[in-house]
Amino acid sequence: MLTGDRAKYFGILVGLTFSSLLITMQISVFAGIMSRAFGFISDISLPQIWVMDPKVQFIDDTKPLQDTELYRVRSVSGVAWAVPLYKGILRVRLENGNFQSCNVLGIDDTTLIGGPSRMIQGSLSDLRRADAVIVDQVGATGKLAHILTVNGKTVSVPLVIGDAIEINDRRAIVVGICKVGRTLQSQPVIYTTYSRATTFAPRERKMLSFILATPKSGENLDLVCRRITRITGLLAVSSYGFKYRTLMYVLTKTGFPINFGIAVFFSFMVGTIISGMTFYNFTMENMRYFGTLKAMGAKNRLLLRMIAIEALLVGLISYCMGVGGAAFVGLIFRNTEMAFLLLPQTLIVIAVVVITICILTSSLCIYQVMKLEPAIVFKT
Repeated sequence: MLTGDRAKYFGILVGLTFSSLLITMQISVFAGIMSRAFGFISDISLPQIWVMDPKVQFIDDTKPLQDTELYRVRSVSGVAWAVPLYKGILRVRLENGNFQSCNVLGIDDTTLIGGPSRMIQGSLSDLRRADAVIVDQVGATGKLAHILTVNGKTVSVPLVIGDAIEINDRRAIVVGICKVGRTLQSQPVIYTTYSRATTFAPRERKMLSFILATPKSGENLDLVCRRITRITGLLAVSSYGFKYRTLMYVLTKTGFPINFGIAVFFSFMVGTIISGMTFYNFTMENMRYFGTLKAMGAKNRLLLRMIAIEALLVGLISYCMGVGGAAFVGLIFRNTEMAFLLLPQTLIVIAVVVITICILTSSLCIYQVMKLEPAIVFKT
């Protein structure tokens, strides 16, 4: 009965597949955006403690500190080391005269802690050269690339080692290309030393964005964080705590959750309505056959099991096609600005959603079969 009417059978499959595809895409894109919110923290994996102004709400909400705060943090008992970090958005002048805003990161001059962990060209130690900067690969091949006109055609030439750029009207030399995680702003990322970053940036009384630290071996991480907060009056949190703080800000202070939630809800409704109406029509058209089975002695339990198996079979096929389609789309656009992160938890959520749709769509059919009288077989 399920595959006898191919049109209705494929109609149910299309409805459930479309629903699971849309929901998987929306949840995966939302997860990708959330991961990008704290992507910068993930890239700097060595320091275990982030020290900042108590009013900082998320990673991009920098409130500069005085340089003397670095020495206060270093003097706290249980701190193995502490280094400065500058993080700011500065303008880079392109060859065509346009300006591009970039994330400029100034890391400790001596240890280079906080630098990129994945170098594609060059070496992190090259930052000790005069006017040296390291540019991320996406920015070097995209927004910071040279735009040339060759034979009347516009050609984009990526930045390479040795190229010179202007950061806030100051000369900088590219000494390396690195790979970093993407952020919400999707702006190019430029690494340099802390002292050089403070010369690139407009001069202010306070230039220190964050202090990166690590507890001594054997010290409790949370205890050291509380000790730094109590002694210095600054906010000290673990890397995980700062990620959580950033994530909660995005979830509670922005419109991402409600926008994606509405899209997921309507995707769920579309799948339920399309597959529900099709499955109901399919059941009503086969009501005589259900009546025949009842007249032959089949119990309601057997008929309900038939409908449940049909619904779950269609749901399983649609789930596989929907999730597979979403994963394929994510694979195609993995190197673009599209934020896509398919988590194992997402697969479980989609499975629950598809099962729920199958239960809802088959409930009305089950009710019709339950009240069916076997005498319908003998009606003309």
